[in-house]
Amino acid sequence: MHVVEALARLGGVAPSRLLVSATSRKRVRTALKNSEIVRAEQGYALPTADDGKVAAVRLSGLASHQSAAAIHGWEMKSQPDRPSVIVPRGRNVAPERRAGTDVRWRPRDSIENWNDLVTDEIQTVIDCARDLPFDEALAIADSALRRHAVHADDLERAARRLATRGRGRAIRVVTHADGRAANPFESVLRAVALGVDGIAVEPQRWISDGSFRVRPDLVDPELRIVLEADSFGFHADRASLRRDCRRYVALALRDWLVLRFSWEDVMFDPDYVAECIAWAVRRHGPRRRTTRADRARYAA
Repeated sequence: MHVVEALARLGGVAPSRLLVSATSRKRVRTALKNSEIVRAEQGYALPTADDGKVAAVRLSGLASHQSAAAIHGWEMKSQPDRPSVIVPRGRNVAPERRAGTDVRWRPRDSIENWNDLVTDEIQTVIDCARDLPFDEALAIADSALRRHAVHADDLERAARRLATRGRGRAIRVVTHADGRAANPFESVLRAVALGVDGIAVEPQRWISDGSFRVRPDLVDPELRIVLEADSFGFHADRASLRRDCRRYVALALRDWLVLRFSWEDVMFDPDYVAECIAWAVRRHGPRRRTTRADRARYAA
């Protein structure tokens, strides 16, 4: 797998160990030499953050949205095709100056410090939540929480302080954001599941049964449905295949329905994924009440 593709699938930023295991040390060195990737605090990153900084300086504004998320070092579903910058409302930015940049205007008093290069962490999550598609915004909010850059209560307060435009979308994102999500792939799969009636999945919930203990990507403990985000590029060795097969069999034997989805389907064919999840919900019938025995046997 090409280094840029691998890094994009990992959310745009990844530890050196993980990127090398998905590609090779030589390929990583070559991509770095060719400026296809850059060094980051977490390891390596796509140049999204640098592009955002350059655009912010050029327009005397603040890098925002996905550009700001990249600068903060957060993973995201996909990289933007151009940097995002906000400028004070009323400022005239000539079309030729903003060419190739997604420029938005904000009231001057809505930003505490226009001298910064990037919107702060809470502002970044809220901007993404009200302006981006739900799955993209959820992946960014999950990442911010996972990295302890923001607190869920602060996000909810900020979302509810918004005026009418985008307030409902922002509240929906921050309500469902969860720092337990392992990566953007899983976040996007959860976003698809949230659009299916009758299922309520939790990320990285432990399932235990005696000596058997496993933590799938997404779990509905009531319907006993597991959703797995399977990435072949990062689990292609035989030991991983054997481990995954044994886990699948163990869950099936314990009456769990396991649905495994590829990265390509989750990212590019969410309708198919949603149809599969809906079929699984119909197969398992109405949501049933978890019994005391169930809780004792399968509690995290």
